[in-house]
Amino acid sequence: MQSYRSLFALVLLIAAPLARAQQDSTPSAPVAQPPAIGALAAPPADPFPPVDKASFTAETPTLDTVKSFVHKLIGYDPNRLYQVQAIVKTQAPGVSKVIVLVNEPGKSAKDAQTLQFFTLPDGKFAIISDVTPFGKDPFEKDRKVILERANGPSRGAASKDVMFVEFADFQCPHCKDAQETVDKLLADYPQAHFVFQNFPLTQAHSEAAKAAAYGICVAKAGGNAKFFDYAKQVFTRQAALTPEGSEITLRDIVVQIGLEPSTVANCASSAATQNAVKADIALAQDLSVSGTPTLFVNGRGLPLSSVPYNVLKQLIDFQIAEDGPAPK
Repeated sequence: MQSYRSLFALVLLIAAPLARAQQDSTPSAPVAQPPAIGALAAPPADPFPPVDKASFTAETPTLDTVKSFVHKLIGYDPNRLYQVQAIVKTQAPGVSKVIVLVNEPGKSAKDAQTLQFFTLPDGKFAIISDVTPFGKDPFEKDRKVILERANGPSRGAASKDVMFVEFADFQCPHCKDAQETVDKLLADYPQAHFVFQNFPLTQAHSEAAKAAAYGICVAKAGGNAKFFDYAKQVFTRQAALTPEGSEITLRDIVVQIGLEPSTVANCASSAATQNAVKADIALAQDLSVSGTPTLFVNGRGLPLSSVPYNVLKQLIDFQIAEDGPAPK
């Protein structure tokens, strides 16, 4: 099921094409000319209207925090300039409204698009059309969660300084299509440690949890290599994952990859394995994953099947450059 956080849908819409953006220097008082923007030469047109200091009435968040947050979100596009236009109080105690204008070099102020969101009193979350992490490094917390709890089958580099985690459902057609993209990413990023995490969407896919349980037991019996052989075959034979045919199909795949089907089937039906599937689902929910396939690059969740590959790579390059080594 193709879905992802509405925040990223909005940001990708505003920010594509993707690469690295320059930050602005928002003035502290109204001025006739726009602030200098990064190291760019003065644009031929005025991309933003003047900033009015009367539009900064909230004590939190600070201008510096907002700039850092916006940079983390859309700082991968050299063709996007942005200016923090307002940080104002609202009637709700501790809730602030933030207005950011986004434009392109050479465009006039009338062409600017508006990114508006609300920050919550704890300073850790914002609302655009959904609740999303907020702050100078909004993905730091999720990165720590992933390092601690993403324990599915893995391949690639041993180091977790660059960590790719895919949340997938074996019955999801978009997940099947995304496996070619995953293979290309691992070829292009040999420094990445890749983890496959089950996220069976049980309300939509009746056999996804069973396929996930079989996969856990394949990995237990045969290790990572056998699991990825299994996953490839399950996606290839996805159409056979029906209520009537899934058991036979999964057993056939287990035999095909050289494991004992009864051992794996018994393991898959055990309480321990069912709890492991539930733990995978809980991890996805704690990370606000709303659909599959979703790829986390360190702590940043990205849609895996709806973004052109070159755009996805540019965004990943940006995120890797922003992140340091994995926290210990």
